[in-house]
Amino acid sequence: MRKWNLVIAASMLLSAAACATPSGQDPISQPLMVPPGAQGDRSVLAGEWDYEEGAVVTLTLDDQGNGTYAWKGGRFETHSLSDHTWEGKWIQTDNDREGGFSVNLSPDFSDGEGRWWYTRIADDFAPTQKGGTFHLTKKSSTAGETASAP
Repeated sequence: MRKWNLVIAASMLLSAAACATPSGQDPISQPLMVPPGAQGDRSVLAGEWDYEEGAVVTLTLDDQGNGTYAWKGGRFETHSLSDHTWEGKWIQTDNDREGGFSVNLSPDFSDGEGRWWYTRIADDFAPTQKGGTFHLTKKSSTAGETASAP
């Protein structure tokens, strides 16, 4: 009789445990909710941005984060957007310079703090000139407006 009581008690405990955790679901491995842009959705970069480093220059970017700015025939190329870190390359044709940049964007992708550096000045592919830091702020647009290149 004791054996049957033990078997029944064990069965009840196992049944209760099975009901508490649904079959095939592991609560630890549930996917997290990820905000737009966190997995590389570059469309959050599209539009006009104020680039501020002393003076303010407007960047006009497409849905891949590539675009232009008026200073020295400038161009921005986005290489990656991972979580809130935006990285890429800048090129200025009028003064024959190019380099890289990295921006830490705010949680809502509306502004960010960045740094830039040289990778080439004319024929010098190992320039020692320092880069700098900058602040970006996305311009808000109203319905019906379209961004145009400067």
